[in-house]
This record gives sequence, structure tokens and C-alpha cells, in this order.
Amino acid sequence: MVRANGAVSLRELARVVQTSEVTVRRDVRALEAEGLLDRRHGGAVLPGGFTRESGFPQKSHLATAEKTAIADLAANFVEEGEAIVVGAGTTTQELARRLARVPGLTVVTNSLLVAQALAHANRVEVVMTGGTLRGSNYALVGSGAEQSLQGLRVSRAFLSGSGLTAERGLSTSNMLSASVDRALVQAAAEVVVLADHTKLGADTMFQTVPTDVITRLVTDEPPAHDDRAATELQALADQGVQIAVAGGSGSDSVPPRQPRRDVSLPGPRRGVPGAGLRAATALSEPAAGAEQQRAARVADMRRR
Repeated sequence: MVRANGAVSLRELARVVQTSEVTVRRDVRALEAEGLLDRRHGGAVLPGGFTRESGFPQKSHLATAEKTAIADLAANFVEEGEAIVVGAGTTTQELARRLARVPGLTVVTNSLLVAQALAHANRVEVVMTGGTLRGSNYALVGSGAEQSLQGLRVSRAFLSGSGLTAERGLSTSNMLSASVDRALVQAAAEVVVLADHTKLGADTMFQTVPTDVITRLVTDEPPAHDDRAATELQALADQGVQIAVAGGSGSDSVPPRQPRRDVSLPGPRRGVPGAGLRAATALSEPAAGAEQQRAARVADMRRR
């Protein structure tokens, strides 16, 4: 299945072979040890490390339920009459379908799929960048796309990517896509990253958005067994990123352990967090009990 599709989710594997995800995860680990595939959070891909990128057909079948839930929640952060930019990706495509109902919206995008989703929305204006078409993800890239974004200013940018870590931020496997995403970020006062739990902890070749530039992360709740994803969420929250978990209350599910940093950025500064998120506050627990408090917060996030 991985050879045929480039990538596959554990959930889909379990359904096809009619067994549990626990069994599938064990077998995938064995296949990775033989060099036949690379494990990813929630799935597996063909070997290739940092440089390999799955095409749109493969990405569209990964974590579909999670992407839908993330798009539902992210749409709540878009207000009537706003001007925003939306990057390329399967999750941002899902978001675009929901934005068609927001009156007076102006959407700037380099994604043909995002534009198509909004093509028949009577009260939404779509502005496309120039550039060269990249067929693997139906996005416009290159100097033409970047130049068309110069001088642009919008309220917020909605971006996806191939991986997200607290250390490097958002990243992707393609240099041209990364360059356009950086231009989209420069045009926005706030940056909202849409990433399902399978991308948490994954690190790919080209950095697009450093962690200290990300205003908000909209994600889904990691599975109970995925300690790495939960730890990554906590690390992102500790660096000042507002976390919104789809399927929960729509509020910060992971409070930071320390006050939000005030970072001087070369580009646009973060805006004030929206009403849908609680303001980040410092925790005052003694150092001796910090780890115990962290475990309690992670457990609470999983329950929700």
C-alpha cells in the first residue's frame, strides 16, 4: 500500500487488514527496521527522509477526519469582512470550503484548490498570486508568486506544511513551496498553522515559519499513546504559541509553563489572541512539582 500510494495511515492499514492499530504499529516498526518504509506519526511513508514529499493524492487520504475537524475550528477565527491569505495544502483546502460562507471576505492564495473551493462563493473575493504551477500540490510557486505578494498586508495567514516542531517551527520538503510560504507570512499580522497530530514532531528539509512567528496552532487531539505529539504541543505552548485543539472546547488546551515571550521580529508582529483562545498566563508551581503538573495537564488534554 505504501509503494502504491506513497503514504498510508495506521487507521487505514488497520481497516484493510482487519486488525487493531496496535498490531499494525508493531508491524510497521518491523518493516521500518528492514528499511522498507519510514514511520510517521499516525502512518508510514516510502523511505526518503527529509527530502521526500508525498503528492496531493497521497496527502488527501491521510488523517482526513482530523483535517476536517481542524478546518471546522479554524474557520471560527475568520471574521466577516476580513482580508486573509491561505496557503496550499489539503488542510487549507478543507478550510477554504468553510470560508465560502463568510460574507465580505477577501482571500489571497497561491493554491488552485483553495481558489476552486471558493470559486462559487458569491460574497467572497479571491485574489490569486502569479507564478509557476507546481503540479504535485496544485500551487503557484517561484519568483512570480513571491513578487505578487510584495506590498500586501492582511490580518492573518493560514498555512499548513509537512512537519511542525517546537525547535524549528513549520517546515516543508520543497524549497519553492517554502519560499512562497515565507512571503505569505510576511504579508500577515498573525500566522495560524493548521497541522494534524501526525505532523507534530516531524521535521522536514526547509523551514517555512519559525516557532516564534507562529501566533496560533490549530490541531486535533493526539491519540492517548502518542506521548511525543503531546510533548511537542506542550513545548510549542511554552514558546508562546496559542494551541486550539479540534474536538475540545476550542480554547487553549495546553497552557504555557512560562509567560509568553515578546520577540522582536524582522517581519509582521503577532496580533492579540482572539476571543476563542484564553490568554496565556504564567504558572507559579514550585520547580519540584513542575513535572507532576505537566503530566496532569497532558492527561487533562487527552481526556478532553
